[in-house]
Amino acid sequence: MSFFKEFREFATKGNVMDLAVGVIIGAAFGKIVDSVVNDLIMPIIGILFKADFTNLYIPLSSKVTMGLTLVEARKLGPVFAWGSFVTAVINFLILAFVIFLLVKAMNRLKRKTEAPPPPPPPGPTPTEQLLMEIRDALKK
Repeated sequence: MSFFKEFREFATKGNVMDLAVGVIIGAAFGKIVDSVVNDLIMPIIGILFKADFTNLYIPLSSKVTMGLTLVEARKLGPVFAWGSFVTAVINFLILAFVIFLLVKAMNRLKRKTEAPPPPPPPGPTPTEQLLMEIRDALKK
């Protein structure tokens, strides 16, 4: 089997295609979560704590002074951008919570679709009964 034929079979298998679709949808969903956090949640948290988390940092160089935006401070020298870290943690928590809800919903749907196996019949089936009669007749 040639290398390219083997690769084509691998790349066209259902699992690989499902994974590719999942990665693409996941990337798009990640952008939505980033927007929710940066555009909706962080401004509210900023108002509550009277701080703009996107520009919170600790200067690690004497060239960097407080009061600059994070982008300006990074141009001047190293900074400990803890506000960006807080935002990333909130992004992760929201994404993890949403994934938890999706998995929980999928498990609930899966349990509903899986019908329990039918109970065994109380006695022998007609076929088994006939076979037992034939067995008994042969014994005699």
